Formats: sequence, C-alpha cells, structure tokens
Amino acid sequence: MDILNKVKSFREEENSLKWEGTFAEYLAIVKERPEVAQSAHSRVYNMIKSHGLTEKNGHKLYHFFGEEIFGLETSIERLVEEYFHPAAKRLDVRKRILLLMGPVSGGKSTIVTLLKRGFEKYSKTDEGAVYAIKGCPMHEDPLHLIPHELRDEFFEEYGVRIEGSLSPLNTMRLEKEYNGRLEDVMVERIFFSEDKRVGIGTYTPSDPKSQDIADLTGSIDFSTIAEFGAESDPRAYRFDGELNKANRGMMEFQEMLKLDEKFLWLLLSLTQEGNFKAGRFALISADELIVAHTNETEYASFISNKKNEALHSRIIVMPIPYNLKVSQEERIYEKMIRESDMTHIHIAPQALRAAAIFSVLTRLEPPKKQGIDLVKKMRLYDGENVEGFNQIDVEELQKEYPNEGMNGIDPRYVINRISSAIIRKEVPSINALDVLRALKDGLDQHASITQEDREKYMNYISIARREYDEIAKKEIQKAFVYSYEESAITLMDNYLDNVEAYCNKNKIRDTLTGEEMNPDEKLMRSIEEQIGISENAKKAFREEILIRLSAYARKGKRFEYNSHERLREAIQKKLFADLKDVVKITTSSKTPDESQLKKINEVVARLIDEHGYNSISANELLRYVGSLLNR
Repeated sequence: MDILNKVKSFREEENSLKWEGTFAEYLAIVKERPEVAQSAHSRVYNMIKSHGLTEKNGHKLYHFFGEEIFGLETSIERLVEEYFHPAAKRLDVRKRILLLMGPVSGGKSTIVTLLKRGFEKYSKTDEGAVYAIKGCPMHEDPLHLIPHELRDEFFEEYGVRIEGSLSPLNTMRLEKEYNGRLEDVMVERIFFSEDKRVGIGTYTPSDPKSQDIADLTGSIDFSTIAEFGAESDPRAYRFDGELNKANRGMMEFQEMLKLDEKFLWLLLSLTQEGNFKAGRFALISADELIVAHTNETEYASFISNKKNEALHSRIIVMPIPYNLKVSQEERIYEKMIRESDMTHIHIAPQALRAAAIFSVLTRLEPPKKQGIDLVKKMRLYDGENVEGFNQIDVEELQKEYPNEGMNGIDPRYVINRISSAIIRKEVPSINALDVLRALKDGLDQHASITQEDREKYMNYISIARREYDEIAKKEIQKAFVYSYEESAITLMDNYLDNVEAYCNKNKIRDTLTGEEMNPDEKLMRSIEEQIGISENAKKAFREEILIRLSAYARKGKRFEYNSHERLREAIQKKLFADLKDVVKITTSSKTPDESQLKKINEVVARLIDEHGYNSISANELLRYVGSLLNR
C-alpha cells in the first residue's frame, strides 16, 4: 500500500503543476517570467547550470553529470562551454548539429540520456516551465501567434525575441476556431516526456531501403482526405514525426552518419534555418537541439567522402574519449555492477581497481616526456603524487596526444569478464586475481583485438598484477600495523623528538639515563627512506614536519598519528618492514600456534570491519600476501 500512496502523491503533484489559460493570460506570465519563452538551447544550458558547478584547477565540474559520467570532466566542460553556452546566447553555434564522437561504451549515449531525463525533470520546475498552444501536435511556441510586423515592438516591451512562423495547422485553427482573435487562443503548460513523445524525440536508422523520411516529418492521413478535400489541408496531415514531436526540446539521432543523404540535408535545414519541409505546406518552424552520436570509424568514413563536404562545417564534433583516470574507472564499474544482478556477489576491495589499472593502461599513449613511463603517467593522470613531477607536467603530457583515449578496452568488456569470473568460480566472492585471470582469458575471444594488441594487453595485465601486489601488501600492512597501533604512536613520538632536536640544533636527553645525545640520524633516515625522501631532501621534510607541529601547538591541538599523511605512511611502512618476518611466519604457518592464530584473527577482523572485505576475501588476501613475502 505504501507504493500506491506514493503513486497517488506523485499523480497529485503532477496535476498541481498543470496550467491552462488564454494567450492573453500567457503573456502576463511571459511579462513576469521571460525565461518561460527561452529557446531549447537556452533551456538545456540553464538546466545544466541549475545543478551547480565547482571550479577546480581552473576547470569547471558540472554537477549535472557528476553521478553518472566519470573521468570526462574536460570533455563535459568543453561540451558545455563551447556548444551549450554560446548556443544559449543565440550565437551561430546553435545552428549546428551536435555530434558526439567516440569509442563504444565511452559515455556518449549516457550523456544524451542524462540530457533527456534532465529535460523531463526540468520542465516540471518553475525555471524550466514550458508552455504551448493547446491541442497542437507539435507543442508550438504560443509566441508564434504574434505577427512578424509587431515582433520588434514585442521585444522592446517584453525583452523576448521571437523566431519562427506559426505552423500551417495553427494558422488554420486561429482563423477557423478563434476567428483571428489570437488573444483567445488557448495555451497549456506541457511537460517533456520521451515516453509520451512530448519535446523529446529519438531516431534510429534502419535498413537504408526501408528508411522513410515520414518517420521524421509526419505523413498524410489518407483516411481524412475525403473529409477535408485536399492533401494540402493541414488537418489531413499527421504531424507525428520525430521532428514534430521533439519541437521545443531535443532530438537524438543514434548513429546519425548511417542515415541516407536526404535525411542529413533535412537536418541541416532544420538546424541552419530553424525549419523543415513536410507535405504540401510552407516550411514548418521548429526549435530543438539536434544531438547525434557516432563512432570514430564511421566519422572517418564520413569525412573522407567528398559528397559530404558541405555538411562538415555545419556539424560541431565533440570528442568523447574513454576515461583515463583509474579511480574514476572504478566508479564506472561500481555503477555498472549496481545496475546489474551481481550486487549479491562480494567483490573484494581493490579487485575493481586492478581491472581499472589494466583498462586505463590500454587507453594511454606512451609518453614522450623524459623520465615518465606509462605507470607514472597513469598515476599522474589520476592525481597521485609522483616525486619530481607536478600539474604542469600533467598538462604537457595531455598535449602530447590530443586524441588520447579514443582506443583501448571498454568498460563493458571488463564487466562481462567479471561476470564470467563469478560464474566460473561459483562462490559468492571474487578477488583481484580472479578478475585479472578472467580479463586475460577473454582477450582471445575479443574479436576486435589484433595479435599485436593482444601481446601488448598481456603485458598490461602483468603490470596490473604487479600494481595489485603492492596494493595487497599495503592492505595487509595497514591491518597489521593497526594491530600494533601503540607501537606506531611510540615510533612517531620518538621520530618527532629527534626531528625537533635536529631542526633546533639541540641534543636529546635519554629518558632512562638522563644522558644527552645527538639526534638519532639512523632512526630518522630509516623512516624517511620508506617514502623516498632523499638525503638532499631530508632537511626540508623535517622542517615541514616541525612547521606542522608548531601550527598544531599554536592552535592548542595535539599532533596525532594521522596529522601528516606522508609521515603516517612512512611510519606504517617502517613498522611493517620491522614486522615483515612476523607476517611471513603468521601467514605461512600451516599449524599456527595460539599467538599466531590471535594475530591472524585480529588482522582478518580489521580487514572485514574497516576495509570492506568478507571472511573469504580477507583470508585469501592474507594467504596471497604471505606467499608474496615468502618468495
């Protein structure tokens, strides 16, 4: 019953938004809220903007796409700033077809779907409200009723520009139903809906021989010709084509470049002139965003055809490459798994990361910059700190290959292989090794992978395995170290005492003997070396730690174990290095004694409670790291 109550509430809310009135009453709304008369391009831009944005490192991150599109911030920013924004300002860009071009499963369809769903929701808000002539199959803009001769005066009074002419059907209705009194024409609020074919249209090419342009522009209703007397009577015409129904909103063309030439010319007329030809009528005005998508191969074929040269300048191509950030690739897999029937399967932490490392490596181009290999490039792209390199280096790497990310392994392949791993293992838990093994086995079955690429990808799986080995060690390291947290805090306090004495050129007093000693250089270096602090960099690092200590002291706060990320990592690594023998013995012992068993149980519990493992994957990780340490 709860769901039925919610349905009832939803229905009541939908009904409360409905509005109907005369054109004169509609003009009063336009006077008060001119945004109701905005163009389709302006509406989509304001819709995106209404969700907010964040500026980071000079780039704009649009929240509208944030929970569905991962790792394509630069492409999205370009799409919004170079197409939607100028188009909303009525610049010439709006007279172009927007073509999203990129590899399969790269996010093109998701972007279009987001725009459609966003349009549907936005039309139910006050800012996104849309009004149309009541009873019009094309949801025509009521302002088309204003005669062309009066539009300049209308702009001066209302601040709204009117583009387009009244459709043949509504021209006839104005005369026959309203006796030319446009102020009496009924207007209603409409709500975009792809399912109901209101303001959103979709067209998918079929066999070229059976493609019918009537699917886009509507067709004659022969059953009514006897009643109305002629094919040129608009009442004898079905204005039910996709372009008719998409008026005021957006029109999606899937695989647009597969369309017959006559379809493309129709689209160009619509975008360039804002109208299209249908039946035996004058040109029909339409205001809609035309968005299409295609892959790189189709686009290359289209560009190489001389017959299409006139079309090139009338299409805005927006490349949508694969994501190149490991952390964002993980999010893509998590989203795809949430939307699947695999949610009951436990996927061990870091398993998706191992897959993401492999995928991203297949998409990266080998760096030309000296001192950077593919793995360092991968880490820099993901925002990790790589000693000796900074954000400027990242920007230089990105400029080396402007089209980077247009090739490689697609996310669907990875999810398919994870599914295969689940089925093969027949247990409710899989780990990173299961995933990497499945990815490797699937390369032979991937039809589009060449022998050369297969060999290269096998190498990337090996790299992903090595990266995972380090991650696995760190996972166990953290779990073991937390079991020895007191030791970690004692080690840190000892290090801080020595750093303070070193920076202030003081001696250290032994707490037991009272003897004064020089700072313990060996201890400090044994910790600093764990995170790659060189001999030359040690002084700067220690001074940085002392400044942080002083800052905490000034605020009356205690410098804790977690107060400095890199120092915490160094302490953990040092402690783990000292504990490595304990870990080896504990994990490799076939018959652990009581003490060892207690440590194992502590670590497993920590992995389950704080790191997202279950008992199966935690024990598998423990055994695997034990085997790594014993090699």
